Amino acid sequence: MKRNIISIDEEKCNGCGLCVDACHEGALVLENGKAKLISDSYCDGLGNCLPECPTNAITIEERDADAYDEELVMKNIAKKAALQNSSAPLQHPIQGGCPGSRAMAIKKPVERVTGVQAQNEPLTSELMQWPCQIKLVPVNAPYFDNCDLLIAADCTAFAYANIHKDFMKNRITLIGCPKLDEGDYSEKLTAILSNNNIKSVKVLRMEVPCCGGIVNAVKTALIQSGQMIPWSIVVIGTNGEVVQS
Repeated sequence: MKRNIISIDEEKCNGCGLCVDACHEGALVLENGKAKLISDSYCDGLGNCLPECPTNAITIEERDADAYDEELVMKNIAKKAALQNSSAPLQHPIQGGCPGSRAMAIKKPVERVTGVQAQNEPLTSELMQWPCQIKLVPVNAPYFDNCDLLIAADCTAFAYANIHKDFMKNRITLIGCPKLDEGDYSEKLTAILSNNNIKSVKVLRMEVPCCGGIVNAVKTALIQSGQMIPWSIVVIGTNGEVVQS
């Protein structure tokens, strides 16, 4: 059947891997330093990877290709996640549909609730500035100078109970949702990194595939700004546990 599907110009591809992170379907891999489409069936043809390519090596063309297979894509995503987190496998296997939208009930262990209630120290906010939404924060805000930056997907604050003490403390916190917010964060983050003396960046994301967009935006901003400062990624599971750090 004829349909839209991506095409990769290997001559232009520099192997940066931004498209691999931007593809929510897991259709792309790096082989021998070049991006490669795993299978036509994995590519939905929507081109989420296009804006992330700094060399314009990716285009969309209409050609004969196998139909997009969502069930196959979900199995591939689940397999990759299991391999990446073999020491901490996903608590909720992906059954189909968008993993970030799938309804589920999370049962908290009784001992964890008891432990929190037993603590006597008062809860205090560690938010060091306002606003904290990426789209709203001023690029040249004085609090950016010589700071450690936390860039968090906004769902992490609801999934991880101790986010203030464990991640926000002593950091300037920016939040956003790469799936629901319009546009890309990379331009704004590039401006923040370029115009301020940022010491380090920690990215806090959920384990769902669509949350990879916030990691991709940070990678792009670091490259475009030329500020290759220390940075790290922490992944929070839908059950509220850290699954990768």
